[in-house]
Parts: sequence; structure tokens; C-alpha cells
Amino acid sequence: MISILLAAYNGEKYIAEQIESLLGQTQDDFKLYIRDDCSTDGTWEIVRNYEKRYHGKIIAGQNSRNSGSSKHNFIGMMIDIKDDYIMLCDQDDIWLPDKIEKTISKLKAMEAQYGKEKPLLVHTDLKVVDENLNVISPSCREAMNVGYERTGLRQILIQNVTAGCTAAYNRALAELIRAEPAYMVMHDWWLMLTAAAFGKIGYLDEQTILYRQHGANEIGANDVRTFRYKFNRLVHGGEVRKAINQTYDQAASFQEMYPHLLNEEQQELLSAYRQIPAHNKIMRCLMIIRLGVLIHGIERKIANFLFI
Repeated sequence: MISILLAAYNGEKYIAEQIESLLGQTQDDFKLYIRDDCSTDGTWEIVRNYEKRYHGKIIAGQNSRNSGSSKHNFIGMMIDIKDDYIMLCDQDDIWLPDKIEKTISKLKAMEAQYGKEKPLLVHTDLKVVDENLNVISPSCREAMNVGYERTGLRQILIQNVTAGCTAAYNRALAELIRAEPAYMVMHDWWLMLTAAAFGKIGYLDEQTILYRQHGANEIGANDVRTFRYKFNRLVHGGEVRKAINQTYDQAASFQEMYPHLLNEEQQELLSAYRQIPAHNKIMRCLMIIRLGVLIHGIERKIANFLFI
């Protein structure tokens, strides 16, 4: 069976449209779990109405108190809900009609190749649209210059290459998400780290979602090809430095979460990576080269070397 996890918070403007896109899928053998994070608008009422209309197919719940972020809401659902296949879903996008069918087909093909006991994850590209669904970019991968083929642990340590709202994973990977880590940048990045360390990551290089950009996005899509983006990367060094430092904290948290599952090489990599901030600037630069934890894209690499 397929379980779709939708973390909701103050999403009354778009959530009904998203739910309708799920109900209109070509493959409909799924259950939709919606967990509201104590919304202060009409989100909970909308969700409850859908649950009543689609009893048994839509299961709604509400946190006893606000978790503080969508990543905490999502990871809570990921810990609690296990199934043969899990898909993550944002409240404000639109799933194209064959998203489930194509994504699960790819995941099953990977299971046929590697076995169901192997933790597996599949993600896809997206179309970036504005709040009225007008296309901003036909490919999020191209706009953000993301290397989908970069699926090794040392590559995922420094850069997440997936949008969590496109991700689907199997039961073997789901069982590894046991508790909320001491620190994670985002839930989908944590999921990617887990898949990279213990399983396999696959992708469909096609768009399966209309990825809506609006003023309330917690995480958005930036076109890295623009001069404005490149200029900001070089000017706003504090933001770049903060983002790099977050990866060290996440690596430390990951190593502490899975001490008995990581092999010797992975342990050495994580130990060395989390110690990078303790060294001087020259040593920090040399270490990321030696460890092979280089971010994708020329502009990103330059910014990282400048502000590491």
C-alpha cells in the first residue's frame, strides 16, 4: 500500500486544490495522512471535511501544539507512519495526474534490481509556477542547477539534491527513520542522507509536480542562472557561511543517530567532516577537497571556498 504524508499549517488558500490533485491521480490505491500543525486559519476545517467525505482514504490528525516548523511536522509523520511505499506532500503544490503511477513504478523497478530489503528513494523534477500556476520555469532542476546524479554520501553531506515534495521511498528506508535527530537542516535532506548511506537513490528526470511559489513558502526555488543569484551568493557571505555550518551540525547528528549501521569508511568521513570548523581557513579548504565534499556548480563552489 502507498501512504502519502501531508504536513499542513495555515494552508487554507491552497490545500483543497492540492488534495483534489491527489484524488485525481491515475493510481489511487493510497491513503492520505494529513497532520495539521495547529493552524490558526481554516485549514483544519477544510481537512476535516475531506476526511468525512473520504472516510478511510483520508486520515486527518492535529498536533497538540505547534511543532515550530514543517520539518518537525514531517519527521514526526515519517517516524509514526510506515508502509510499503511512502510519499511526501506539501500543502500548496499540484501533483500532475500520473505522479504516483510514475514514481512508484520507478521505485518498484529499483526494488526488482536491488531487492525490497534495500532502502530506496526516488525523486523527480518539478515545474516551478507562481501562485496562479503560471509557469516560471519548466524545470526546477535546470533553474537550480541541481546534479541529480550526485547521490553519494559525501555529495549529499554538502548539498541536498531533491525537493522533498517529489520524494517516495520504500519500507526498508522508512524503518530507518526511527526518531527525530538532534539536528537536521530539513526532513528531506535527512532522508536523502539516510538513503545515500544505507541504500540507493534514483530519480526521474521529468516534472511530476507544479511547484507553487508564493510569499509564504518556507523553502523556495531560486534560479541560480541569474546575475542576481550569483551576486547575492558572493555578497551575502554570512548566509553562505551559516548554510555551510548547518551541514556540519547535521553530519554530527547523523553520525550520532546511526553509530552501529555506518561502516568504517563512512564513520571516518563523518568524523573528519564535522571537525572541519576546528581548523584554520586554509586547512578547511584543503579538507573539503581531500574529502571530496564539493558542492555542485561553479558559483556555489566559489562562494563556499570564500566563506567556509
